[in-house]
Amino acid sequence: MTSLRRLSLVTDEAHASPPERQAGALRVAIATQDLKELNAHFGSAKRFAVYDVTRAEWNFVEAVAFDDVSDERGTHRTEGDDRIGPKVLALKGCHLLFCLAIGGPAAARLVAAKIHPIKVQHPEPIASVLSRTQEMLRKAPPPWLRKVLADAGVPRKKPPFKDHED
Repeated sequence: MTSLRRLSLVTDEAHASPPERQAGALRVAIATQDLKELNAHFGSAKRFAVYDVTRAEWNFVEAVAFDDVSDERGTHRTEGDDRIGPKVLALKGCHLLFCLAIGGPAAARLVAAKIHPIKVQHPEPIASVLSRTQEMLRKAPPPWLRKVLADAGVPRKKPPFKDHED
């Protein structure tokens, strides 16, 4: 059985589920070992830092921690030992997941849960990932992100009107 811990900032009574998403925000999870950098594979991530991101700001929502993680060798445990399911369930409500690597079965389970996995080539500070996400939201988002935004109910920023001369 996987041990799961949630750390979130609360201003009222403690609650077991993550806080409601900020209106117009995209909920983003980042695979991390230290809550400072995106520096983990999905399966080996000891923690996921979860943020609500808008065009103007980002806010920390919670950190989700796991005791039982893989070792990044790509090997799987015996059948019936599901470490993917608890992570997917813990990230429910997130729209994007940034990680260094993710296997096909795990990616498929995330997509089925409406969480879009994004692989990043090298470790980088969490603030850089969040800034890049904001930049994608400010500019013309790629088609896959437009679909995520529509599914999340995030209003689309209309492009500025361009006057064309003939």
